[in-house]
Amino acid sequence: MDAASLARRIEHAVLAPDATEQDLAHHAEIALRWGVRALVVKPSHVAAAARLLAGSPVKLVAVVGFPHGASTSETKAYEARQAVGRGAEELDMVLNIGALRQGDVAAVFYDIRSVVEAAEGRPIKVILETCYLDDRQKRSACRIAARAGAAYVKTSTGFGTKGATVADVALMRRTVGARAGVKAAGGIRSYQDALVLLQAGADLLGTSHTETILTEALREAA
Repeated sequence: MDAASLARRIEHAVLAPDATEQDLAHHAEIALRWGVRALVVKPSHVAAAARLLAGSPVKLVAVVGFPHGASTSETKAYEARQAVGRGAEELDMVLNIGALRQGDVAAVFYDIRSVVEAAEGRPIKVILETCYLDDRQKRSACRIAARAGAAYVKTSTGFGTKGATVADVALMRRTVGARAGVKAAGGIRSYQDALVLLQAGADLLGTSHTETILTEALREAA
């Protein structure tokens, strides 16, 4: 895959807890220069990111309930509405991991649906944080997310004990089928990492190592 095609599958993340607005500006420049699909930012950076990306084709994505998914559904819905009001075009939300693990399907559905409704038609990606789940729970999360109206299911925040794996991406792809997309995120640091996850069924990749990955892609094509 050439670098330009790969860039259109990458969502460049600026989510470190110590990231400043100066860091945000640096990473927005990377996103713009490489022509990635989206820039993913913390809620406090949405307004500034909207100004930095204004007039560009790079989408602005905000995280919700990040990174633990433990906020109440009402808080997540408020966070979603606020992010949209400040310019977010898509939202990546962390589901209620504890509720999922204890089998409370209704609570997980309501949690996701609250954000879907608050986003008023904007695409929602639901982060499962797969490192804390067994395969049965991963399949359940995918089915609930698709039923609640999510546009994508996503493997990880990048802040758990493990990021995206080929096995998890393949499982999620099989489970959602054509009902939703799959985003792999967490631990994607090289061109080879990106390729194997795309081959496993990922539609999108979340990473903060965009420059390294795309530089390697250019080198491969040379």
